[in-house]
Amino acid sequence: MYKYDEIDQQIVDERVAQYRDQVRRYLAGELSEDEFRPLRLQNGLYIQRHAPMLRIAVPYGMLSSKQLRKLGDIAKKYDRGYGHFSTRQNLQLNWPKLESTPDILAELATVEMHAIQTSGNCIRNITTDQFVGIAPDEVIDPRAIAEIMRQWSTFHPEFALLPRKFKIAVSGTQQDRAIVQAHDIGLEFYRDANNKVAIKVWVGGGLGRTPILGSVIREHLDWQHALTYCEAIIRVYNLHGRRDNMYKARIKILSKAIGINEFRNQVEAEWTHLKDGANTITEEELARVSKHFEAMPYENLPDQDAGFDAALANNPAFAAWAKRSIHPHKQPGYRAVTLSLKPHGSAPGDITSEQMWAVADLADEYSFGELRSSHEQNLILADVKLSDLFAVWEKAKAQGLATPNIGLLTDIICCPGGDFCSLANAKSIPIAKAIQMQFDDLDYLHDIGDIELNISGCMNACGHHHVGHIGILGVDKDGSEWYQVTIGGKQGNDASIGTVIGPSFSAEEMPGVIQKLIEVYIKERTPEERFIDTVRRLGAVPFKKHVYAKDEVSA
Repeated sequence: MYKYDEIDQQIVDERVAQYRDQVRRYLAGELSEDEFRPLRLQNGLYIQRHAPMLRIAVPYGMLSSKQLRKLGDIAKKYDRGYGHFSTRQNLQLNWPKLESTPDILAELATVEMHAIQTSGNCIRNITTDQFVGIAPDEVIDPRAIAEIMRQWSTFHPEFALLPRKFKIAVSGTQQDRAIVQAHDIGLEFYRDANNKVAIKVWVGGGLGRTPILGSVIREHLDWQHALTYCEAIIRVYNLHGRRDNMYKARIKILSKAIGINEFRNQVEAEWTHLKDGANTITEEELARVSKHFEAMPYENLPDQDAGFDAALANNPAFAAWAKRSIHPHKQPGYRAVTLSLKPHGSAPGDITSEQMWAVADLADEYSFGELRSSHEQNLILADVKLSDLFAVWEKAKAQGLATPNIGLLTDIICCPGGDFCSLANAKSIPIAKAIQMQFDDLDYLHDIGDIELNISGCMNACGHHHVGHIGILGVDKDGSEWYQVTIGGKQGNDASIGTVIGPSFSAEEMPGVIQKLIEVYIKERTPEERFIDTVRRLGAVPFKKHVYAKDEVSA
């Protein structure tokens, strides 16, 4: 993963000192709340329902064991002994004291971490596929360019006060796993007819109050122009994006309002001033940054292991876990492992200090000291030898990290919701727990098969409910919490936005509603169909009819 140089470290250290003084001045009454607000936000500090929330950056989801161990230490020392991985691959602490946040940032800086630009109206953490660099279907490893973009966007003076937050995702695989179509800018790397690396540029995607999938603004962009073209896009947005209405301030609204063709024309016109300029990425710069990513010392191994095969054959529990949690690897003899942060009855994405330390140990012993976070809110050991998988499973199981539900109904993507977030209309976590308990039979879960269930506590859609096969949105009705259900959403190359099936439900009704949706799927599915396939074939009508069949339970 990327290793800081002296300049990187100096920037982060100086930022800590600046923030420490800003907090001191605020606590001394020298800065007003309004003056302090943008300062704390650009250092990842929100004021939530019960306490401040500190969002720590995990660039493109890459973590070292040393960093995760430090996060565990910080959660134990300054918080309540746990953290929460978000859908932007970051880690959030829900209970730090404001007075402690400069010390937290100082400790993060010792392991090359920070909270810079994890909030505020700026370019946020750049995200990508959790299997980047190891996926068999990878066309290009985009991490070096993602890092160049991180450096370019950090403290970019022109883009520090955009109309709204701005999110960029990069994908270098044939199958998109970074949801590029749901980002303000999505960069899809591929090789063109001349075998040269090129980028398909998506723009204007986003979820939230107005969910929109992005449009392709340029089919072919030479990779050297990734920065200059993004700069042209953001300049047009920065100039014309609405600042008078935060609900209409995102680039998706602007590109729809003027039309994608006109938006493209303006971007291309702006790009003429930037193309081939100082921000053109050279081969030398790409090579310089690439050197910061150390190659893994893979052994030459056969792609089969007798011990692993025997364990699969003789241990049904291991086989069930392996089926859901082990993923292909482009290096023979190795596999990626997803550690589930979704044990039934717990908040999805939460991890204790003890678990962080245990995962760090697993990474050190079995995966070259590195790991990744996914936007599905799980952790990944990316480089595990086939012969080590059984040992990893045993140790992960002992820590509650081996629930065999990856990609199943209880692998729920869920925002913190009304238990923590001051923006939420309704609680998310209790709904997730109730659904997990409703579907606590693992055999039944495996029979249902691949399905994605996403929950958001408000229209900001941090749980990405619009692209869940089943999406749940918390809504407020006269001070009461209700839940709206969508089906048919999907991430990936054929991404889609879900359709609302009808009036909303109470919290108590939600497990039963999901049960009825599943009943329709099981009754109507063909042998090869996943839930999303059946929904796309039949439409929402039969699902809606069954859910609302007996009585109208709507609000």
